[in-house]
Amino acid sequence: MGAFAPQAAPGPPLLFPCAVEREATMTIAILSALPQEQEGLVHALSDAQGTAHAGRMFWRGRLHGHDVVCALSGIGKVAAATTATALIERFGARRIAFTGVAGGLGEGVRVGDVVVADEYLQHDLDASPIFPRWEMPGYGRTRLPCDPEMTAALLAAAQACVAEAGEDLRAAHATTAPRAHQGLIASGDQFVGTAGASCALALGLRAAGHEVLAVEMEGAAVAQACLDYGVPFAAMRTVSDRADDSAHVDFAEFVRVVASRYALRVVDGFLRRLSAQR
Repeated sequence: MGAFAPQAAPGPPLLFPCAVEREATMTIAILSALPQEQEGLVHALSDAQGTAHAGRMFWRGRLHGHDVVCALSGIGKVAAATTATALIERFGARRIAFTGVAGGLGEGVRVGDVVVADEYLQHDLDASPIFPRWEMPGYGRTRLPCDPEMTAALLAAAQACVAEAGEDLRAAHATTAPRAHQGLIASGDQFVGTAGASCALALGLRAAGHEVLAVEMEGAAVAQACLDYGVPFAAMRTVSDRADDSAHVDFAEFVRVVASRYALRVVDGFLRRLSAQR
């Protein structure tokens, strides 16, 4: 990845007037994978203002004493990296937290659980034989770390959320009480939705020492962009299925009833914990 960045073309008209310059006060970005997750967060903002930029909508306001900007990541690694870059370059994000859904891969990770990432890797990255499989060329590493302080706050918020989760959040979607996990999440531009693909992915990574808890399509790209810019990053994923043919969940219903409410509650608790650390 070179240092040169082409000059952006003029964007579409803004819904509200705002400065084009980077804003140092906009400290925390909340990145959502799904519109249903973002909707509750945007409604919770005070003094919310929307800006169209780079084909995306960004919503700025205040939440629990923080200057916040909310955005949808887009689907796939390139879309998510573009959004993360815009959050940092255009909107001055100093920290990024990411919510979304994922397929469970790890032992004991069940539908309705929450996985908080402590590291990410790109499961579809393979520049061998020039570089070892999964290693990021030019970085000398396979895994991308998440920020420890943000991750601790996010995990505490996730643990509180699942502990308080009522029957309305899980009755139709899980047979056991939800749990919060912390560990490695894998991202790739591939929807892993069969038992064969899921098993092959988990076994291949495990053989190389990578015990993956969940799989999705965007987080590692955001982690890489944040690493490049020196911006602290943390992420949580609600497990919507087991990334295999046994998935029986109505995805739209799961997102509406479970994932969107988890996202709102966890982000709320996360921001409150960051405020308490000031």
